[in-house]
Amino acid sequence: MHTSSIFLETLHHRRQRLAELIDFPAILWSGGSSSRNFPANVFPFRPSSHFLYFGGIPLQNAAIRLESGKLQLFIDDPNPSSTLWHGETPTREEIAANIGADDARPIAELEDYLENAATIPVQDAATSTEQSLLLHRWLLPQQPPQGIDLELAKAIVSLRLTHDAAALVELRKAVAVSVEAHKAGMVVTSTAKLEAEVRAAMEAVIIGYNMTTAYASIVTVHGEFLHNNHYYHSLEPGDLLLADVGAETETGWAADITRTWPVSGKFSSTQRDIYDIVLAAHDACFEKIAPGVEYGEIHLIAATVITEGLVDLGILQGKPEDLVKMDLHALFFPHGIGHLLGLDVHDMEDLGDLAGYEEGRKRSDRFGLSYLRLNRPLRAGMLVTIEPGFYQVPGILNDPKIRDQYEYLINWERLEQFADVRGIRIEDDVLVTESGSEVLTAALPNQANNIEDLLKLPK
Repeated sequence: MHTSSIFLETLHHRRQRLAELIDFPAILWSGGSSSRNFPANVFPFRPSSHFLYFGGIPLQNAAIRLESGKLQLFIDDPNPSSTLWHGETPTREEIAANIGADDARPIAELEDYLENAATIPVQDAATSTEQSLLLHRWLLPQQPPQGIDLELAKAIVSLRLTHDAAALVELRKAVAVSVEAHKAGMVVTSTAKLEAEVRAAMEAVIIGYNMTTAYASIVTVHGEFLHNNHYYHSLEPGDLLLADVGAETETGWAADITRTWPVSGKFSSTQRDIYDIVLAAHDACFEKIAPGVEYGEIHLIAATVITEGLVDLGILQGKPEDLVKMDLHALFFPHGIGHLLGLDVHDMEDLGDLAGYEEGRKRSDRFGLSYLRLNRPLRAGMLVTIEPGFYQVPGILNDPKIRDQYEYLINWERLEQFADVRGIRIEDDVLVTESGSEVLTAALPNQANNIEDLLKLPK
């Protein structure tokens, strides 16, 4: 285990900033592994992101106590018998030195340091139960924080909404590997028979850099299903392949990229028409990103451009601005334009809408806005995704009530001519800067012609 002086300075600075926002101790648990069927067969472990932000490295069954800028580490020394299975692992004191801890103690001593402490529940049930028992209050991941825990959550949100220099170094690493993974997926498509082969080629790149996927990869010819994690379908010449794949660095920082490309190597005329509409919405959003701009306005820009394009194609009928007010665009673009990105692919969404929504705001009950994950003014240092899409979701478009409601606003016969467009999404990661924005994923082409060129590269 090796950590640099810059790494230690960053952790120290984050702890100091937290101390400026709260006047009570905070205890953050890393969490533990969960068994998938019998105790020794566990799912891959991923620590709490809040723990990682201040603790810096992925530790299991550990806790940190933060007060006045100081950090106490609570973790047990490795059991001597674990060497047989896992090899030599660092001692408590070695770990403490590597993260700049001011004190290090066995986990059993944590009980002596709980008075007036706030926390955030972790996702695994065993640890959240332990938190509840030790702190004598229910701490459930699915429930919003209350009281002193809410104060801590708000303080952490204010820190993590924007990224420091060390975080951006890690985020750029994740992006670079993700870009390479997507290119590998495009190249292998010409010889692949199944979605699984493309997914394997993409994830092989990520694993080759000693990273993991930041979320369950989506590599599918059925892009109309937004989170389709199946990858057993055959690749046919007329299909579009939607790949939503992102890497996560060793210390937990994530990238999130989506591209859609034709299995045959060339978009059909109908696929190209819709693709260019989605890309136009994507580009229009990026032109507007800057500090102070409302992210909700960015979403409506995408909705309007997509609606205008569908009107021009004769699929929708009416004035685009009126159709957006009626949420007609949401029949084809049902999700929000994007989300925060950082230590999680949907950063801080374990806190519900506390991070994504400006204080005092709540989710709309409008179909076209209810899935908006981020609703606050942009700030310099924020990293967000922009991911407009077009989807022909059977559960929406085949609903008799929707058919009746929009009978005169949708040209259903014209829409049938675009049956080879099940789903298209184009997603990039953009950093809000003092003067505008920087597209971190710009090295991965999104123009249709450039994608077709990548598909021609030899395997």
